[in-house]
Amino acid sequence: MILFDPLDPPPGAWPAGCDSRAYIEGIARAGVGAMIPNVATRWMALRAGERVYPVTINEGGVGGSYVCLPHSAYILYARAELDIVDTGWLRPLLRAMIAAADRLLRWGQVNRVLHIDNWMLSTNLHGDWQGDDLPAIRAFLAERFPAHAIAVRSVDGWSSPALLDAARSDGWRLLASRQIWVTGDLETQWRARRNTGHDFRLLRRSGLAIDEFAVMTEADAARIAELYHLLYVGKYSPLNPIFSPDWILMTWREGILRYRGARDAQGTLLAVTGALVRGDVLTPPIVGYDTARPRREGLYRIATLLFTSMAHEKGIRLNGSAGAAQFKRNRGATGVIEYTAVAAGHLPWRRRAVLGLMQAALDRLAVPLMRRRGL
Repeated sequence: MILFDPLDPPPGAWPAGCDSRAYIEGIARAGVGAMIPNVATRWMALRAGERVYPVTINEGGVGGSYVCLPHSAYILYARAELDIVDTGWLRPLLRAMIAAADRLLRWGQVNRVLHIDNWMLSTNLHGDWQGDDLPAIRAFLAERFPAHAIAVRSVDGWSSPALLDAARSDGWRLLASRQIWVTGDLETQWRARRNTGHDFRLLRRSGLAIDEFAVMTEADAARIAELYHLLYVGKYSPLNPIFSPDWILMTWREGILRYRGARDAQGTLLAVTGALVRGDVLTPPIVGYDTARPRREGLYRIATLLFTSMAHEKGIRLNGSAGAAQFKRNRGATGVIEYTAVAAGHLPWRRRAVLGLMQAALDRLAVPLMRRRGL
């Protein structure tokens, strides 16, 4: 097992046909801050057997995107969600609970953490990783980073059931993070839906032309980054990862993401998606549209149609990530609880205790709330 700097790998560090190499090296060459400006982390690579996992290492700082920082995911994002989601009479209670949890997580140094297989996306797909190597990885990293929690984001019983079971069997704490919306059989669960038919008719009537991006210019990349930013950062939260035009170009050039857009008669890109496929699951890290356009144009519906139809054409499953719950349910998706798996047995007692309290609170309070209210 080897943990190495992607810019200075030891001989033989990369196995033949490594599916993560282009992404790991692309981020390393440009620098994390240049690619994802609201993320600050140490970017490394871990080889275990014939796999190489991207690794992020953080030392405890607060702020920035949740893709590397549990405090941002569980405190800052939750606090922002209270202003968006209708929680009714529970809002004052939830606000007080978040304030108390804020102090607790800071005391427990929850952001002193190392993430494995962290692509720094809202949803990390783990492909065919079954987790057989988790005990060995945990022991290897705990010895080298005794002051860091060891974590794997985006683990769930639908996209990565074997990995979830492996983490549970090895004693990792499972911290519920959010509810994601998934579709296993797009032909029967999505294509046959009335709402889906309405979406296709909307696209046909719109007069927009579909662009598969056989070529992508720098102007295209800048526009894609802008459309994503308008939706996920401007409309939703600055805690979502901010992807630069350089990141867009790199992921297109290396074939890491497949992009599809919709242009008007003047060639202006109005809606776009960028989809990642690992194993038999597709997820869209990039979804965006021109939020200044009239709602009646249905550009969010069109942007969603772009990646859902991509999964349908490939005959694979769709992890639609979180958010827009009712919209996704109306198109055949079902809710699944997603977790962050955390290994903490090597940490001091107070940090283990904080993670134990987090797990109990999330299981008893947050998960029932997410399921009951479809959050």
